[in-house]
Amino acid sequence: MPKPKYHILVCTNSRPPGHPKPSCGAAGAQNLLMALNMGLIERGVQPGEVLVTGTTCLGPCESGPNVVVYPTGTWYSQVKDSDVAVILDEHIKKGEPAAQLKPDSVWA
Repeated sequence: MPKPKYHILVCTNSRPPGHPKPSCGAAGAQNLLMALNMGLIERGVQPGEVLVTGTTCLGPCESGPNVVVYPTGTWYSQVKDSDVAVILDEHIKKGEPAAQLKPDSVWA
């Protein structure tokens, strides 16, 4: 398998009901994971060219769901299903972080 061009990490961490700290899993991260994978297939991206991996907690839970795209290390926060096409079409296809999604704003 050749080295992937991009690796997309999606926090899917969940906490027990009633936990005081939010989680990406409770904010719909599993749907994002599936939408990213389906979006790659729909765009004809060859298997292995882009990897999508679910992770445990990435840290900024209050801003979730969080998605990180490597090798650029670009963070997207509060990602919605409607943002998936933007990430795939702007960042993955064109190679530029999707400015309209305010990348890396979680660290500002």
